[in-house]
Amino acid sequence: MRCSEFMRALPDTVERYLPPERRHLHHRVWTFGCQLYEENPRLHYEIVRTSLRFGDRLELGLHFESRSPRVNQALLAFFQAHLVEIKATLGPGFEAEPWDRGWTKVYETVPLEPYNRDFLERVGRRMAEIIIVLHPMFITACQSL
Repeated sequence: MRCSEFMRALPDTVERYLPPERRHLHHRVWTFGCQLYEENPRLHYEIVRTSLRFGDRLELGLHFESRSPRVNQALLAFFQAHLVEIKATLGPGFEAEPWDRGWTKVYETVPLEPYNRDFLERVGRRMAEIIIVLHPMFITACQSL
């Protein structure tokens, strides 16, 4: 399986692991990544291959790429305040930090493995876990903006 095939298969794979109330996410896919979002595509869950900073890894997380740096910073501050809880639930590899262009994110990275059905299922299940944990927090954070 090539990276692009893997990314195209991810939205359906993630959806299978989500509860029914979360199975209405929209998605965008490109050669090295996939975004899932509810209403605003600039505030999205993302799975992307990264090799610049972390070596060959996949990043899985929630990205805040609003045109408003204030919104991105407010969302980051909310998740940073809950990072201990997030790490207790999802594991110690989660981080919350500023990123490029005034964007921010809450994410983890996992080692890149051969693109095959087993890896696809594990990544899809993990992304669903991340959405299940982070989405209620995301809704709360958005209500306070």
